[in-house]
Amino acid sequence: MNFETATAIAAQDMPVPYGARLLAGWYATGRPADLSDHLARYGPAPIDGAPGALADAVEQAGLTGRGGGAFPTGRKLRAVAGRRGPAVVVANGMESEPASRKDETLLDLAPHLVLDGAVLAASATGATVAHVCLPRTRADQAESLSRATEERHRAGLDPVEIRVHTLPHHFVSSEETALVSWLNGGGAHPRSTPPRPFEKGVGKRPTFIANVETLAHMALIARYGPGWFRELGSESAPGTTLVTLSGAVRHPGVYEIPMGGSARQALATAGGPTERLGAVLAGGFFGSWLPMPLDPVAQPRGAGVLVALPEDTCGLAETAGVLAYLGSQSARQCGPCMFGIPSVADDFAELAWGQPDTALLDRLNGRLGLLPGRGACRHPDGAARLATSALLAFGEEVVRHMQYGPCSRAGGPLRLPIPAGPPAAEEGWR
Repeated sequence: MNFETATAIAAQDMPVPYGARLLAGWYATGRPADLSDHLARYGPAPIDGAPGALADAVEQAGLTGRGGGAFPTGRKLRAVAGRRGPAVVVANGMESEPASRKDETLLDLAPHLVLDGAVLAASATGATVAHVCLPRTRADQAESLSRATEERHRAGLDPVEIRVHTLPHHFVSSEETALVSWLNGGGAHPRSTPPRPFEKGVGKRPTFIANVETLAHMALIARYGPGWFRELGSESAPGTTLVTLSGAVRHPGVYEIPMGGSARQALATAGGPTERLGAVLAGGFFGSWLPMPLDPVAQPRGAGVLVALPEDTCGLAETAGVLAYLGSQSARQCGPCMFGIPSVADDFAELAWGQPDTALLDRLNGRLGLLPGRGACRHPDGAARLATSALLAFGEEVVRHMQYGPCSRAGGPLRLPIPAGPPAAEEGWR
């Protein structure tokens, strides 16, 4: 939820909203939790325990990664703990998805839950250090988090060292191998695998990498158990998740909602649409367009993002803008990124704003078929998924654009939060 709305709720002494766990302290007090607030509410992290106890609890809870990949977290813990030698923990707070603010909000409001999770993961995997990675665009938050780690150190809370880093803020710099590359002294761009980070990551040591929200959930599971975690959500998708709701909704912001709910229910959490919608972008720039009317069971997905697009906006133009941005964010390490995504972006720009020739759709579909599974990372896959979903969701617009050229809505300003600035290659990776 945005800060203004949450402060108003706290001031009115309203009950904590249904589903609030990670943000419960914020709703109760109306202020970010410092260490004293955190310890008063939760106490110290329960670090001591039998070997494998945390992995067991996380596995039983059914916690999956909240960074977009949804990989089972317990399996990740076991993979690192089962390797030889001291491990490393990396908390991923890069949040390169432009339409997302959930990780930033969590680190602002409940930083010690994230740090507890990092320390617990270190204890469970035999790690001797935990790195917290943030983008350089959030330098103030990085300084605040560094002060929090120093305060914890003075209080003698953490048996491992916690280091806070700020990295170049490119779209692909949040990929886990990009974090490993940067922490190893290289550029913050993805690397080919194998080996995977759990095999040989930071300093060639087995490395556990998790999104900051995932770590915060781990901190609560360690305290309250898997049964408590499963009290919310569904059988196949237990627990809660943070989502960023924006676009044509009454109260844009970051919300915590039970897993397994529909996109329609999530939008209602933000007060519902403010105008008639044309589509909803689910999962951010690597996500998919959901056509209207919304399927009652369609769910938020990927990076926890829903953007409500008004009906008077051209979805093809919005997609073309996003694809141009994704093309500019290439690490320029492989053909699909260097040439494939820009070519698809050019085709979409022609479809949205030009006078497309009759061969455009065949050419575009052919290029989209060549992108998935061929890059050094998943950047081409995400771009192809977004473009393919746009052709399906805006099928009637595609036909009209092919026959008559740009629609009147295509000339307006884009509604999606597409960052401005030079290509990633011009800003550097180190």
